[in-house]
Amino acid sequence: MEIRELEKLTWTVRKDIIRMITEAGSGHPGGSLSSVEIMTALYFSVMKVDPKNPKWDGRDYFILSKGHVCPTLYSVLARRGFFDPEELMTLRKLGSRLQGHPGVNKGLPGLEASTGSLGQGLSIASGVALAMKLDGKPNRVYCLMGDGELDEGNIWEAAMSSAHYRLFNLCGIVDHNGLQIDGELKNVLDIAPLLNKWKAFGWNAIEVDGHSIEEVLDAFLQAEKYKSGPTVIIAKTVKGKGVSFMENVAGWHGVAPKKDEAEKALKELEEREKAWEEKWKK
Repeated sequence: MEIRELEKLTWTVRKDIIRMITEAGSGHPGGSLSSVEIMTALYFSVMKVDPKNPKWDGRDYFILSKGHVCPTLYSVLARRGFFDPEELMTLRKLGSRLQGHPGVNKGLPGLEASTGSLGQGLSIASGVALAMKLDGKPNRVYCLMGDGELDEGNIWEAAMSSAHYRLFNLCGIVDHNGLQIDGELKNVLDIAPLLNKWKAFGWNAIEVDGHSIEEVLDAFLQAEKYKSGPTVIIAKTVKGKGVSFMENVAGWHGVAPKKDEAEKALKELEEREKAWEEKWKK
């Protein structure tokens, strides 16, 4: 898809997120909104996938390590054609395939792993990538992590082993919005200097504006070309991106908007989308 088409789609995904979480009455809007461009770019421009054949042997793999932001993944999967978008409104409801954290046991097409226990996703992705490398397969593996999730030691164990085995088919992405449930990262457990940490662990590290489709796509292209080991993309983002009263507010990490708040958020997203369209016309 062209950059303009991808950007257009991000507005749809953001509105899906607000509607889904509001309908459910629970969920995680902040990190879901900050990761929209990343997952949209992956599923609509970067990864090899087949919605009609989700278990296709030639597919690329996506592991959502920060499983609580699954509303974004569900929206992107639905809009990509893996299942009917009408099912999005069943998020977190009894018997739904759209659990509050991804669960492969529910049979939702497109999910590769059950996630949500933070810190585990990169280990899963590393294992898949190692298996593909040993089998000589061209499949690539992508893993999205939260920056607060980097507090977990398991992440760094996986980072070491991935570099040791030179997993050039593995690409990690850090949704670096600077906030976690308890507040600012620098006050909870400072992870700086993040770029240099990953480099020290043997990774090819790239820093981008996580809300720039163009920069995100270019970083994924660089990652694919790098053959000496794994790549990590540090995507600098804004928690709650797109809704002004949610932006950069840690309190919106795991709180569903009330009906009036959702209406306000959706109205703002509509207005911002119109302004974006006017900008493109010029």
